[in-house]
Amino acid sequence: MQPSSSPDTQHKIWTIPNLLSFLRLVLIPVIVWLYVGEKNYPAAAVVLVISFLSDLADGFIARHFHMTSDLGKALDPIADKLTQGVLLICLASRFPWMWVPVALMVVKEAYSGFSRLKLLRRGQIYGAAWHGKISTALLDVLVVLHVLWYNIPAGISNPSIGICTAFMLFSFILYVIQIRKLLHV
Repeated sequence: MQPSSSPDTQHKIWTIPNLLSFLRLVLIPVIVWLYVGEKNYPAAAVVLVISFLSDLADGFIARHFHMTSDLGKALDPIADKLTQGVLLICLASRFPWMWVPVALMVVKEAYSGFSRLKLLRRGQIYGAAWHGKISTALLDVLVVLHVLWYNIPAGISNPSIGICTAFMLFSFILYVIQIRKLLHV
């Protein structure tokens, strides 16, 4: 069970977790510039790891120091998905199979977004489940692996993309089941 925020922090914008989410958004063009423009893959990987670590810090600080906010609840997943999506697209320029998780992510996020709106109108909210968190972690590992290992062999790249995509699909199916139950209650 997550600690609840105090009413005075629920509507705050300038909290440490929100600043970390803003930082992740600012780092996206930096990573793209380093990876695509400069082709400085080690530097892009370092900035990417900083982004992922700031995501972990964001969640930890928000929960443990009661700094959750309405803005943070919206901003954190946006920063996560934008970072992952943009990097998958960058990687797809070199690894064609990356288009498969890109396409799945687009379908999953579109379905999730429309479903959240329907549920919100009914006063219902659903959050991330264990399988969504594992899916996100696998996607993060996939991205870092491919950014760090410039000449990753196809025999490692393609199966890692396949495993990640399979788990993303599994998670998406579980979310569809969960959402359908909530919509039909």
